Amino acid sequence: MTEFIPQKLPIKKNIETKEILKATTSAHRALAELKGMANSLPNQKIVINTLVLQEAKDSSEIENIITTHDEIYRSVLSDDFINSNIKEVQNYKDALYLGFEIIKTKRILSVNHIKAIQATLEQNDAGFRKQSGTVLKNPRTGEIKLIPPQNPQDIIDLMANLSEYINDESLDDFDSLVKMAIIHYQFEATHPFYDGNGRTGRIINILYLVLEGLLDMPILYLSRYIIKNKADYYRLLNDVSFNNGLHEWILFMLKGIEEISKETIQTIKNIEILMEKTKNIILDNKPKIYSKDLLETLFYHPYTKRVFIEEQLNISRPTATNYLKELENIGILSGQKIGKDIFYVHTELFNLFKDM
Repeated sequence: MTEFIPQKLPIKKNIETKEILKATTSAHRALAELKGMANSLPNQKIVINTLVLQEAKDSSEIENIITTHDEIYRSVLSDDFINSNIKEVQNYKDALYLGFEIIKTKRILSVNHIKAIQATLEQNDAGFRKQSGTVLKNPRTGEIKLIPPQNPQDIIDLMANLSEYINDESLDDFDSLVKMAIIHYQFEATHPFYDGNGRTGRIINILYLVLEGLLDMPILYLSRYIIKNKADYYRLLNDVSFNNGLHEWILFMLKGIEEISKETIQTIKNIEILMEKTKNIILDNKPKIYSKDLLETLFYHPYTKRVFIEEQLNISRPTATNYLKELENIGILSGQKIGKDIFYVHTELFNLFKDM
């Protein structure tokens, strides 16, 4: 197999067929509903924190970095629960937040910004590939599927071109969701880094939606869709390069945007329903300890501990301890002794996330 160098953007032909335009309309409708629902939430941080952790887990799983929800949630409580896989998940979350902050403040996504995101993800400053020899293989068979650009200057030129395409709307008049699919393919085919290309590419997806104003928060992640359709994802990526498969690739990505938008909408609804249920249980059984701040603190994370309650509510240690015991007595929290410490899990919230 010979080296494959993708053509620079923009694409020189019209690719927006009736089928693609129809799929685009459906994806936009679902995405707009998600944006509106997220913007109506009284505390958006709860949903952002929930979905970012889920995305970090799923995106890492695509790269065979396997973690459980329980491991991720416990790692927030104490460094004692952090292992190498959890660290990879945390790095992904940090890289995503870095990218989101860049988009909010700079309103562009430059080559250097992409490098900074990947550096945070991989915890190194290796930058773009400078040595030849990188090949992409089928992990099961070892078959070489793609030899990406090998010359460092080609990588630099392609990434400069990609950044220009991301930021300059005048280069073509394709719909933003179609462009997102093109951008994702172009980045993955260029494969500019030694490591972290897949996860960096998936971060760029969500950042582009925010950059285009289609979402205000980073709450739509295609990693779950890719996991469910992993074989098709890699096959269709490869088909764009070798079998003129751009049309099918775009339809695949548009379907993913619509599907995951609808799933995320349902997740937000489920969180709202559980918050209302939790609120009513506290008010019916322990009204003296109820506050809006307490309720929201219980939903930032499935696990909590005394010091979190102290800091978030600005209350004393004995009061925080009493609150946790009262919440355990009425069945909202379940205390678990791990080592010398007692942690509390919001069981229904944990199960909601576990089933996502």
